[in-house]
Amino acid sequence: MAQTTRPPFGGKIGKTFEDSTPWWPALDVPAAGTPNVVVVLLDDVGFAQFGCYGSDIKTPTFDSLAAGGLRFSNYHTTALCSPTRAALLTGRNHHSVGMARIADRTSGFPGYNAEMSHEDGMISEILVRNGYSTFCVGKWHLTPPHEQQMGARRWRWPLGRGFERYYGFLGGETDQYYPDLVFDNHEVEPPRSPDEGYHLTEDMADKALLFINDARTAHPTKPFFLWFAPGACHAPHQAPASFIEPYRGQFDKGWDAWRDEVFTRQVKSGLMPSDTVLSERPHWVPEWNSLSADERRLYARMMEVYAGFLTHTDAQVGRIVDHLKTIGEFDNTIFVVMSDNGASAEGGPKGSYNEVFFFNFVPESLEENLKRIDLLGTPDAHNHYPWGWAWAGNTPFKRWKRETHEGGVTDPLIVHWPKGITDRGGIRHQYAHAIDLMPTLLDVLKIEPPKEIAGVKQNPIEGVSFAHAFNDGGAATKHLTQYFEMMGSRAMYHDGWKAVVFHPMPAVAYDGSDPNLPFDKDQWELYNVANDRSESNDLAASRQDKLKEMIALWWKEAESHRVLPLNNQPGKFGDRRHHRERYVYRPGIGSLPRAVAPNLHNRGFRIIAEVDSPGSVNGAICAHGSASAGYAIYVRDNRLHYLHNFLGLQRFVAAANVPVPRGKHQLIVDFTMTGRFKGNVELFYDDLPVGSAEIPITVPFFYGTAGFTVGYLRGHSVIEHEHAPFAFTPGALITVTVEPEGQTWRDPAREDRAARATQ
Repeated sequence: MAQTTRPPFGGKIGKTFEDSTPWWPALDVPAAGTPNVVVVLLDDVGFAQFGCYGSDIKTPTFDSLAAGGLRFSNYHTTALCSPTRAALLTGRNHHSVGMARIADRTSGFPGYNAEMSHEDGMISEILVRNGYSTFCVGKWHLTPPHEQQMGARRWRWPLGRGFERYYGFLGGETDQYYPDLVFDNHEVEPPRSPDEGYHLTEDMADKALLFINDARTAHPTKPFFLWFAPGACHAPHQAPASFIEPYRGQFDKGWDAWRDEVFTRQVKSGLMPSDTVLSERPHWVPEWNSLSADERRLYARMMEVYAGFLTHTDAQVGRIVDHLKTIGEFDNTIFVVMSDNGASAEGGPKGSYNEVFFFNFVPESLEENLKRIDLLGTPDAHNHYPWGWAWAGNTPFKRWKRETHEGGVTDPLIVHWPKGITDRGGIRHQYAHAIDLMPTLLDVLKIEPPKEIAGVKQNPIEGVSFAHAFNDGGAATKHLTQYFEMMGSRAMYHDGWKAVVFHPMPAVAYDGSDPNLPFDKDQWELYNVANDRSESNDLAASRQDKLKEMIALWWKEAESHRVLPLNNQPGKFGDRRHHRERYVYRPGIGSLPRAVAPNLHNRGFRIIAEVDSPGSVNGAICAHGSASAGYAIYVRDNRLHYLHNFLGLQRFVAAANVPVPRGKHQLIVDFTMTGRFKGNVELFYDDLPVGSAEIPITVPFFYGTAGFTVGYLRGHSVIEHEHAPFAFTPGALITVTVEPEGQTWRDPAREDRAARATQ
């Protein structure tokens, strides 16, 4: 155990060096031969999308790890990103640690506040105290949005939760070419531009190798724990063309035929029992052959881009594997590869060239998207595939991410450890859940869960180890009972049985269900999943006794794990503590996430920039959004401008007709609503009107994941023909004051959809 107090001196202290004996405490390292641990957590990758899980997508690294280790066919997650990550790292259920939803969508109840307590210690906090170097690379998404600001406390950032080094992004989604990056505890810019070959997943692999090499420089044998969560393959689906082009034409067969082929391979390989039934295509997923030729061409290309993205991600993990082989540490490294939930249906029925359209409930044009088909996967697109491919990606299961049927909660899990696992290429059918990862790793590392961490008493770990199955394929399942709940949908697993109910959310009841139906009126389904893995034979009518027993058990588990009160509107009872009606900023502050940025959607506002011009000024005053959507106030050619970027489709600009005068002045932008989602903008220098424009349509709800900045730009610039940082003239911008007017027009259900889609 790492020293947390000063050890007693073991030498002798005399009056001088000559009559004294020096002493040094032993180095804080585990016993020789202690393995490294690498956890690779992918995002929105379905059960059937690895090659070794039946796909024809090329994933040679993952396939090789599976061939030399184990594939688990019965591993489960929570159905959503932040909750699964919380469960994996803490060994506790997501409601138990306050992460019932994504970190961005909170409510004022213990299971839903996203304020994870140090009473629920993470495995990183345990391993760092047991002699491990600990690195986190990639997507975090476990910090409440009000704590993601540069001026906020860091208790729930990676370095506040046991990781010694961090490189990645704090939110749920970022652009692969223009990411929002944090290095340790501060924001940084990408090291290269897309024109120079930059891609986020490659950058993350670079940093993972850097952290390993730095650790080896400091200590040649100290084991490390690497949490590698690249954010792939979450939208936007973006990858180098060299990885996408080999898939040209591969998915022209469509999702129905592709799914049949995948299922055949799953059964033939033994991943699925031979008596498994392929679940039927639901009515809301169109038959591929019913689509027009143009739709098939576009949707097949979207899947080609996704496949290239996954293969590219596999290649970056392969670089880590190759490096560990080079330094001779591969055989004694525990590799765990998994996904955080089922494949994502958030591209909607038709997919998207710019998913911010989908977030804002603005329909996309098939004709326009076909014109831009060759831009899919590039920095100019923010694309997502149609939900038919998500359904197929979860073969042989029903439904998808966010839902508690097997398609939402069953994911690939590969464990590879040559020095500890003798069954090469084995398949394990034991039931396991995300909360089991931490106790499993502690079990094989022979580390007892601590009763206290840094003086904080620890809550019980709720998962169970599945390490006993590593070398015994016939070992009994230890995880016998598991509840599920995600935004009103529920499920209960117990000893081979599963009761499950889909409860839709407002504005996304795509299957005809009633989102306003009382929870006690929901129609539960019942499956004997020990013999019916795909939930194809509903026994609810014939086994009412068993169904009642399972529902009663769900309520018991819900009360024990802070699941109540049930709510299918994630934004209801949201955190309003950080909202203000007047904001004053200094230039150069860190970017602000949407939750704490000024909310100017569908309301009037006045923005006042205090400037002291030396004679000519230039640069961004403030901005929110990116090339996909947003607004900006800036000075170009010494003239004030206001720009509203409507979904990258149209840009409306008001420009001053005279230059900014020398000296101290107020540059003012006044926006007046003239109707829902439209208004007029007027520009002033002090009291002098200098320009105006009509803004015929504004972005309704959501600019995307890019933050709000003052005095500079970040990422993919919201301003056409201006690249970040486009910093304002040094010393000339004094303050920026934002004064929203009235109440923003809101649609909570649609805002929820936007927030959920970015996790």
